Amino acid sequence: MSTYDASFRIWRGDAEGGELRDFTVEVNDGEVVLDIVHRLQATQTPDLAVRWNCKAGKCGSCSAEINGRPRLMCMTRMSTFERSETITVTPLRAFPVVRDLVTDVSFNYAKAREVPAFVPPRGVAPGAYRMQQVDVDRSQEFRKCIECFLCQDTCHVVRDHEENKTAFAGPRFLMRVAELDMHPLDAAEEAGLDRKRTAQEEHGLGYCNITKCCTEVCPEGIKITDNALIPLKERAVDRKYDPLVWLGSKIRRRADT
Repeated sequence: MSTYDASFRIWRGDAEGGELRDFTVEVNDGEVVLDIVHRLQATQTPDLAVRWNCKAGKCGSCSAEINGRPRLMCMTRMSTFERSETITVTPLRAFPVVRDLVTDVSFNYAKAREVPAFVPPRGVAPGAYRMQQVDVDRSQEFRKCIECFLCQDTCHVVRDHEENKTAFAGPRFLMRVAELDMHPLDAAEEAGLDRKRTAQEEHGLGYCNITKCCTEVCPEGIKITDNALIPLKERAVDRKYDPLVWLGSKIRRRADT
């Protein structure tokens, strides 16, 4: 096994402020960035705060920005960098820093609670739901999400405009709306819930301008833009400008008066 010394710059600080600090640390063949962060904790900076859990790319905990790109530290191999390169590791920029590489991502959990849950069909008992695989192929892709929130971090609507957070759910949760809207058994409309309308009016679908930056950083390879956001936009527009829907709303309004 060959080893070499790598140059790292790690952001150290808290909500009050901080700075990048330089470290030289040993790297072994086959290691990932998270291995190096753990070695730094063990040998040079034991108080370095970092969030991680599975080290297998399935929990989404070790999200950070590596050389400015949102990544999972456990899935970023050291072999992808030149040995002479200085590797910079910073916390997710879109969320408040708690300490060092740990950020407060509670914004995302608040947005998750705003998305109405699956509405089961009437007259079908739990456990008796039946679907054809072809009917769930599209939305099943979205279930691979590990909620690392890299897509939320890289989305410029959230990243560059703090004021948008109140009105914009972000790609992860617009994808959740799309998943439910595509679900063959979701009975939201029967219950009076129009997911396409709420996507536009309550979750900020119109803010998304489909730059595909969310898709580019997804560690699960989910085509968030092409398979979720664009179809949801198309459905929302079709719904809004459908002449039959427009006529029905006029008739209901007139009946109410």
